[in-house]
Amino acid sequence: MSEGCTHLDQIRKVTPSGKGCKECLEIGDEWVHLRLCQTCGHVGCCDESKNKHATKHFHATGHPIIRSFEPDEDWMWCFVDQVPVET
Repeated sequence: MSEGCTHLDQIRKVTPSGKGCKECLEIGDEWVHLRLCQTCGHVGCCDESKNKHATKHFHATGHPIIRSFEPDEDWMWCFVDQVPVET
């Protein structure tokens, strides 16, 4: 159980929307790291990327939890509670 995150009930088994940032691929742009929405499977770029599509997806949808979509990384973050989510 993750201390501080109150949105664990919104984690779903998701299918990634693609192998890269959905919006960056559509506009032909690049990203630094990828994040996977744990509610719907949207793949977006991180806040180190100039477009910050993962955070924009949160603001547009309210989907609270993302997981790193990078190889060998298995962490999650709750945007609403601003805390890491334990796996």
